[in-house]
Amino acid sequence: MSGTDKGGTTVKERAGLALNDEFLRKAVKFTTERLRNGKKAAAEQHGNWDEWRERGRQIRLHTIAHLDYYLNLFADNARKNGVHVHFAETGEEAVRISLEIARRVRAKTVVKSKSMVTEELHLNHALDSIGVEAIETDLGEYIIQLAGETPSHIIIPAIHKNRYQIADLLSAEAGETLPPDTTVLAGFVRKKLREKFLEADIGMTGCNFAIAETGSMVLFENEGNARMVTTVPKTQITLMGMERIIPSWADLEVMATLLPRSATGQKLTVYMSGITGPKRVADGDGPEEMHIIIVDNGRSLQLGDPEFQELLNCIRCGACLNACPVYRHIGGHAYGGTYSGPIGAVLTPALKKNVAEWDDIANASSLCGACYEACPVKIPLHEMLIYLRRRKVEAGRGNALETAGMKGFAAVMGNVKRYRTALKLGRIGQKLVVREGGIRLKVGPLKGWNAYRVAPSLAKETFRERWATLEQEIRSDLREMDPTMKERMERAARERENGKGGHSHGEG
Repeated sequence: MSGTDKGGTTVKERAGLALNDEFLRKAVKFTTERLRNGKKAAAEQHGNWDEWRERGRQIRLHTIAHLDYYLNLFADNARKNGVHVHFAETGEEAVRISLEIARRVRAKTVVKSKSMVTEELHLNHALDSIGVEAIETDLGEYIIQLAGETPSHIIIPAIHKNRYQIADLLSAEAGETLPPDTTVLAGFVRKKLREKFLEADIGMTGCNFAIAETGSMVLFENEGNARMVTTVPKTQITLMGMERIIPSWADLEVMATLLPRSATGQKLTVYMSGITGPKRVADGDGPEEMHIIIVDNGRSLQLGDPEFQELLNCIRCGACLNACPVYRHIGGHAYGGTYSGPIGAVLTPALKKNVAEWDDIANASSLCGACYEACPVKIPLHEMLIYLRRRKVEAGRGNALETAGMKGFAAVMGNVKRYRTALKLGRIGQKLVVREGGIRLKVGPLKGWNAYRVAPSLAKETFRERWATLEQEIRSDLREMDPTMKERMERAARERENGKGGHSHGEG
């Protein structure tokens, strides 16, 4: 999906549509606050959360620094387990490999567990183009598939919909009116998908973590659908971003502690499946043929980059979205790409070849640092957003008005006389536009800002001016002070200036 496919050509335009959608704003706010509060409670109950965050960060830093070694180790061990391992340098290559497998096994249907990589590759559309039906089996993914939409959140794809909208979608699928009761709706989906599981030719999954020491892949889920996807169909295809590697099962303990608490506030996910190869002779179930496609698609471009390599540390928990004040107001679709929120604002330009198309996405941030505080592996996303803005300007793609404004700001702030003059002129000029203590004008540079808030007016008196007045009052008081006390204060001041002063404990 390009940045122009979600109802507007820029983030500003798409955000404007979202801000005018009162239902969407309430739905996103409600769910993100619940997730954020759950994460906060889970971290507090854990006790030493920051120590574990640092452990997670060190594991990810080490793994990405030695990514080539761990990828090769994983691939070698997976092949020993009977897995067909493919490396795809581009998204197009990953899609081509997937379609070749589907054609070879003459697949008619594919059941999928939740996978952001397949969303990134638009794999459902590619499968449909060769006559293969792809069915999402995660409840949220199934809902938005019926709606013809893309995920609005990494963890909760249908975060922007309520049970009434969902009931309408499922009623259309059922051919009868279903009540907006979550138990009834979930029951209908369970029955519908059970039929799909049993008839599917291929099961397709993403990958939360790949264990290098054994060639295993691990899935986290809460619904059990991924276990059906990985056990019932005869052929399994797993698509994983190349950065999903961790060295050992011992490292998984750290990630299994950090990810669910950060994502949903759970101590553990309901299901955590470790899969090591296809079905063996003694196994009661499992795929007869298993493929793992390791996807680069722009990820390797971040390796060796001191500003963006840590981007590959991400464990896709979605905590930064729940903490971000921008995401909580506009939702995920306003970002225009597969990944939304702070991680999407950095990851999307990083993965895309046409970076200029995504220049505005880094501006969808307040740079408050809430994403860093929420991140379980301490990725400095707020700093990366600044790096992206700087690179845009350095490449000559900056906003002309903004560039002129910053040059003017530098010229004024770099000279005290110009600064004081600008303040005086500003206080005089603002009288034309100040109303009820603020500037409410909706034209020019203030149009976007004042559409949703009021620009503050300049204070009648600056801090420096107030300080000068205070100094004059102090001097006046000193002149009227008892001569003895005045002398003592002046002597103390001289001693401080000469470096002889200290804390007095004996005098009162």
